[in-house]
Amino acid sequence: DDKLLSEPLSHPDFFNVKELFSLKDLFDARVHLGHKKGCRHRFMEPYIFGCRLDQDIIDLDQTMQHLQLALNFTAHIAYRKGIILFVSRKRHLNNVFEPHVAIRDAAKMNIPTVGVVDTNCNPCLITYPIPGNDDSPTAMELYCKLFKMTIIRAKDKRKQTEVFEELR
Repeated sequence: DDKLLSEPLSHPDFFNVKELFSLKDLFDARVHLGHKKGCRHRFMEPYIFGCRLDQDIIDLDQTMQHLQLALNFTAHIAYRKGIILFVSRKRHLNNVFEPHVAIRDAAKMNIPTVGVVDTNCNPCLITYPIPGNDDSPTAMELYCKLFKMTIIRAKDKRKQTEVFEELR
């Protein structure tokens, strides 16, 4: 069982999450479109490529790197049969500029978090922030599809590894 859990850690991309999406996929899903410049959170400035017509443009190269890290982390949790909780914010129920109570509590308890962080949000409490558009339905659909594919891939890899270990 030790080998089963340690093997994925010896490879930087054991689950091949890099092949799940491309920069073009992110662009086509409008992930690069941030909020108006006036809404920008100062901690999001390193993730901003530029500004066009007063709208922040998110650096998709950084989004790719952060999304790959987040997917890889999620895959490791799924592979180890961990619990993954998905939380969505309904804008009309929460103040956009306040951190979600679940995020704040997770940070206090050292529970790792993954989150899509738009240009108007503070990324500091998120363990694996993904700079990207959180308003576009196509972007949200892409994120959900990628996390679903990653979790399925990790669980399948676990089954394959268990079968292989049983045959030894």
